[in-house]
Amino acid sequence: MNKLETKLGKLTLLNPVTVASGTFSLDYQDFFNLNSLGAIVTKTITRFPKEGNPPPRMIETRSGLLNSIGLQNPGVEAFMTSVMPQYEHISIPIIVSFSGSTIDEFCETLSLLEKCSEISGYEVNVSCPNVEKEGIAFGTDAKTISVLVSRLSALTDKELIIKLTPNVTDIVEIALAAKESGADSLALINTLLGMSIDWRTGKSHIKKGIAGFSGPAIKPIALQNVYRVASKVDIPILAMGGVCDWKDALEFFYAGASVVAVGTYNFADPLATVNIIEKLGFFFTENDMKLIDIIGKVTF
Repeated sequence: MNKLETKLGKLTLLNPVTVASGTFSLDYQDFFNLNSLGAIVTKTITRFPKEGNPPPRMIETRSGLLNSIGLQNPGVEAFMTSVMPQYEHISIPIIVSFSGSTIDEFCETLSLLEKCSEISGYEVNVSCPNVEKEGIAFGTDAKTISVLVSRLSALTDKELIIKLTPNVTDIVEIALAAKESGADSLALINTLLGMSIDWRTGKSHIKKGIAGFSGPAIKPIALQNVYRVASKVDIPILAMGGVCDWKDALEFFYAGASVVAVGTYNFADPLATVNIIEKLGFFFTENDMKLIDIIGKVTF
């Protein structure tokens, strides 16, 4: 076993670094060999095509990035016929992120994706509005999560990762509901909610007003969420939220994560992921340790 090998539920990864959904594309192969990552997580897709939200829908702030893309994507069928073939040279696990506006829509999307043997697992984005519950996000209600995960887990033997939102009263309650209903692992955290206003005009920088906030500023929030969930829920965690370098990654491992995803920082440094992998390799070699030796081993 190499020093960086890790497990994410049913998946074995040669190293613990992947990318956050929506922050990475195959264009990055112009900078490095994508097979050097632990896994690849695709941009979130939905059952039918989405045009996304009207612009402006992204703004950089002093402490992070606000985005309101609105899940722009070609829909699951176009994804399978036009996008997945572009991954044929990828030998590492491919994790497809998907979402829906009803439980039936989630299930229909998963059933279609199951026809694609190249997919290793799924990241289920439950942060989107549930039209059956008047727009309340799926991920904020434990009972809804239980029903959704139970139905999805019955449809696949592949890795089922539930991506949790931090915009809840008790993330542990949601995580436990996901685990008890059949989730193999958890991804956290999704973006926080934020806003940006032009002080000169009083106009919102984002057309939709409220947007998802990501970047370095949310790392302490993400860390405490990972620690709290890892302390109570015994399935692996894919952690994200402000990961910029190898030291950030180590903090998440100590908090209880088995894998980390680089998101917003990919825009600042296209080589961030491979640099993190290299530096982690040096760290564990110099200290004669393996990654598994430190997962969840934070001390007080």
